Amino acid sequence: MTTLRLASAFILSAGLAGPALLPGTAAADETCMSPYMTKISGQEDFVYVWTLGMDGVGDEQDKLVTVAVNPSSPDYGKVVHTLSVGGRNEAHHAGFTDDRRWLWGAGLDTSKIYVFDVHSDAGQPKLHKVIEDFVAASGGVVGPHTAYALPGRMMLTGLSNNKDHGGRTALVEYTNEGEYVATHWMPTDDNLQGAEKTGQYADGYGYDVRVLPRRNLMITSSFTGWSNYMMDFGKMLKDEEAMKRFGNTVVVWDLHSRKPEKVFDVPGAPLEIRCAWGPENNYCFTSTALTSKLWLIYADERDDWQAKEVATIGDPSQVPLPVDISISADDRLLWVDTFMDGKTRLFDVSDPFHPKQIYEREIGKQINMVSQSWDGKRLYFTSSLLANWDKKGEDDEQYLKAFEWNGQALEPTFAIDFIAEKLGRPHIMRFGSYALYGQAPAASATTELARRD
Repeated sequence: MTTLRLASAFILSAGLAGPALLPGTAAADETCMSPYMTKISGQEDFVYVWTLGMDGVGDEQDKLVTVAVNPSSPDYGKVVHTLSVGGRNEAHHAGFTDDRRWLWGAGLDTSKIYVFDVHSDAGQPKLHKVIEDFVAASGGVVGPHTAYALPGRMMLTGLSNNKDHGGRTALVEYTNEGEYVATHWMPTDDNLQGAEKTGQYADGYGYDVRVLPRRNLMITSSFTGWSNYMMDFGKMLKDEEAMKRFGNTVVVWDLHSRKPEKVFDVPGAPLEIRCAWGPENNYCFTSTALTSKLWLIYADERDDWQAKEVATIGDPSQVPLPVDISISADDRLLWVDTFMDGKTRLFDVSDPFHPKQIYEREIGKQINMVSQSWDGKRLYFTSSLLANWDKKGEDDEQYLKAFEWNGQALEPTFAIDFIAEKLGRPHIMRFGSYALYGQAPAASATTELARRD
């Protein structure tokens, strides 16, 4: 698809001008978290929503919104706490430390990182620390995105740099206490850092990160830089040069040494990475936003890592724009959200080389993130992609919606209109539980350590 055709399809769709558990184990928790994290078992009590401030809505500030989601709570389905952080930073992704005491929320515009205390009172998080020198400490990385738990460390992916605000960037490592450790730059054509370039690209772009500890594997994907993600969506689509500035690579790293090993061509901005949980399942999925494909990163029969396109998501000619994905705890199902048509699609990935779509449902006019409970019975969806990329007018719906999955269909349980509640644009979600910290635990909730070596 040419750049102009791609832009036209975007505009048409958006209406814009300008430890492995056995299947069936009763446990809660997002299925796509770090394997090093303390895990919740039982019903989650809260969903924390990292929310973008919105011009003319409430206090207009970025904030952490806490929603009660335990059906036994008298506040079920309601906002029970909000914590504004001051200003608008392009709040985007957030992640827990391995001990789950601290939630790190990042801003893609200002590159500030907000560290929230979620352990003192799970229902009322507190702002513990603000890391304001991320760019300087990292040596010029801009746009902290994924905050991913490693033992005693947080690995943050960057999206950009302070030299040209393009997509070349790095991984940045911190201690759980918020002290800078190291910067690991993405391999590029002019500096492969010992990595094997398997195709046409070594663009140096970044986005997401995941690990398979037992394989000593770390995987990163790629998106675009500050100059694109902070640009008005309609303007960007008409800018032919801007449309060339998207990532086309997935990189496989040595987890222990933090050294890149192979660079794969995965054209069309591969976004979220979701790795299988099963001890014999040596693969991860990613989806490409611009080309609407599912890709498999896998170990072949010679135990060598490869990348392969395995499925199409919707009608690529209409550019549905796949965004977030979520793999089930038994590795059999994969939920895929597509921003432009507001749909979530469910794929049977029991044969990871031949995914098959088995269900779809429109969630709203636009959709972005999905979080799934470990037992697969509860799913939560939010709407905002980026402040300047969300749809305009009546299509600019901003919500948190909860559903139960009965094995055949999604059944609505509650919904919160974030504009009506004067909250803003809801982005990523993370689960919280009283039981993790011994605070008035809900009935039958327990905690366990779920770590994979």
